[in-house]
Amino acid sequence: MVPVSKKPRSSHLAPRARRASASTELPVIAITIGDPAGIGPEIALRAGVDRAVLKLCKPVLIGSRALLARVARTLKLRVPKDVFDPTSEFAAADVTPGTVQAANGAAAARWVDAAIAGCRDGRFAAMVTCPLNKEALAAGGVPFPGHTELLAHRCGVSGEIMLMYDRKIAVALVTVHQAYTSVPGSLSVERIVHTGELLAQALRRLRKGEPRIAVLGLNPHAGEHGLFGNEESRFVVPAVEELRRRGVLCDGPLPPDTAFAPMNRKKYAGHVCLYHDQGLIPFKALAFDDGVNVTLGLPIVRTSVDHGTAFDIAWQGKATHRSLVSALMLAVTLST
Repeated sequence: MVPVSKKPRSSHLAPRARRASASTELPVIAITIGDPAGIGPEIALRAGVDRAVLKLCKPVLIGSRALLARVARTLKLRVPKDVFDPTSEFAAADVTPGTVQAANGAAAARWVDAAIAGCRDGRFAAMVTCPLNKEALAAGGVPFPGHTELLAHRCGVSGEIMLMYDRKIAVALVTVHQAYTSVPGSLSVERIVHTGELLAQALRRLRKGEPRIAVLGLNPHAGEHGLFGNEESRFVVPAVEELRRRGVLCDGPLPPDTAFAPMNRKKYAGHVCLYHDQGLIPFKALAFDDGVNVTLGLPIVRTSVDHGTAFDIAWQGKATHRSLVSALMLAVTLST
């Protein structure tokens, strides 16, 4: 669930983004509105007219113009002037807020495709995405579980990495949307090194100085020297050694239960986590309202909110757009 709407606080990303966009022409940033039945259309409408956003970039909403008009009427919001609708045939009147609908999943994927195309041909400096619903995607025949996999396929790359970023915490995931039981078999030294390198590269742009990162273990107490598993000795230890050889300041394996203790959050600019919940649980506990999802390893810049579709409060005027504002500001920073 997303907290009740309130005015976004000044983002910690704003000063860096403002310096980056000091040229005479503001960067054009695409905002895909996400699943029509979720909170995406509402937060996109709010962000599209947000004064802090308009000082930094020119936002273009990508989605159904008719749907945005319907949500705006319901919540007494304004529709921004710049809307690109590649699905004029979409039946906005058939959308039921808070429900999984196949047509919604199919349309939402097409909006993402339009943003990708615009980034690749130079119309957009970056794209920022509102949340999709995985069930709706599957029902709509979209063969990807989420944005990250769809983006990588459309861009023709592999090895994409999910980074969750906030000034308080930054986590990069080695594995993402897969069953926990399959994680050990998916680990490799190469994947951990790749994730650590991309995390370090991103942090060099986002923070001052050379970042020090940590790589977590998989098992309790990071395996306790083999007592609780050998994934640490097989994968994490050699990966940390290789990262150091490549010039990355890196420690590990860290015991997962203390990796995000205050002393370690202060010591490390970012953490490499081996599976989804290992990184997302602490991240959302510390940065739920303001965190940003960034896809590393793409030829384009893509950021996103750090929350889901929040069907339980969709179209009720309760959703905050703070995470979306943070995502827009970070997109400006990374694209300029």
